[in-house]
Amino acid sequence: MKSGRVFGLSAFFGVIIILMAIRVIFFKGPMAPVTSLPPRNLVDMHCHTAGFGAGGSGARVSESLRNSWKFGLYLKIFGTSKAEVEEKGDGIVMDVIVRSINESEFVDDVVILAMDAPYDTAGELDEKAIEVFVPNRFVGEEVKSRKGLHFGASVHPNRKDALEELEWSKKNGAVFVKWLPNIQGIDPSDERYRGYYLKMVELDLPLLTHVGDEDSFSKTDNALGDPKLLKLALECGVRIIAAHVASSGEREGVENIERLLEMMPEFPNLFADLSTLTQANRCKYFPQVLNDERLTGRLMYGTDYPLTNTLMVTALQFPLRLTCRQMWNIVRTKNSWDRDVKLKAALGCSAEVFELSRGFLKL
Repeated sequence: MKSGRVFGLSAFFGVIIILMAIRVIFFKGPMAPVTSLPPRNLVDMHCHTAGFGAGGSGARVSESLRNSWKFGLYLKIFGTSKAEVEEKGDGIVMDVIVRSINESEFVDDVVILAMDAPYDTAGELDEKAIEVFVPNRFVGEEVKSRKGLHFGASVHPNRKDALEELEWSKKNGAVFVKWLPNIQGIDPSDERYRGYYLKMVELDLPLLTHVGDEDSFSKTDNALGDPKLLKLALECGVRIIAAHVASSGEREGVENIERLLEMMPEFPNLFADLSTLTQANRCKYFPQVLNDERLTGRLMYGTDYPLTNTLMVTALQFPLRLTCRQMWNIVRTKNSWDRDVKLKAALGCSAEVFELSRGFLKL
């Protein structure tokens, strides 16, 4: 019995030694040169809130999503629960966010994203197609009373009052407009949107739009995530931020990220954010994103909060990129924004990338 236990321990430590040797042999270090410590006073320009109408917010989620296992998980990673939201109202999610950024060493400001409902080609709200609806009026008003929060509007271009809603959003502090075409049913190449785009340019409202595939919802049309569909808006002069650098899916046999990067030299008004690039299903693209010269001066910091609170985003994914000390330091960091900044900085994200959001959004 004793000899068997000794043999088991020997085998265990033997495996550990082999793994450590493999790690030493194949260790690559950061994805790009680390030139400085992470800067402070950062803006996270890609932050979600949640709600289902509690407290009269007007927010809604589809019945299928609300009945899905994902719904409870989403509220949990937001740092709340269905019971708490029902008691205190949808605004409680923003209170959680404010507390978190007040405790952050690196991030002082975040842009909270509204999410408009789908509208059909006649300009009517399409109730059956709603996956998530977070109204402009709710987000625009709630952020006014919370230090560090800023308004990211969402205006569907099929709305009959789309131009008026853009104007209202700008007057009420919107720093850009957010789209998720795959679930909102928006084809960015639709020629009918030319007037909408020209109004955005007139109001100096950039467009933050999801690009690439989307798999977080029950119904999506991923053909609408094709980066090439953005050409009309870019030609009209809209400043566009391509969320996640289109780091998912492909069209015509070419990965969406490549289709996006091909457009960078032609359109100086095309930018991207690196939100979710440390997530397990996207991190393979991170070295390319940090080192591609076409993204120099075009890449900005965002998180896609609250996804930074999931096990899909952890420093432990990068044993060949980070030292054991770095991984331990990052993993034990409690604040989700600080954890995210430390991880991206350790992997080689430059100060320029971290700081671009504030200058771009004039915050």
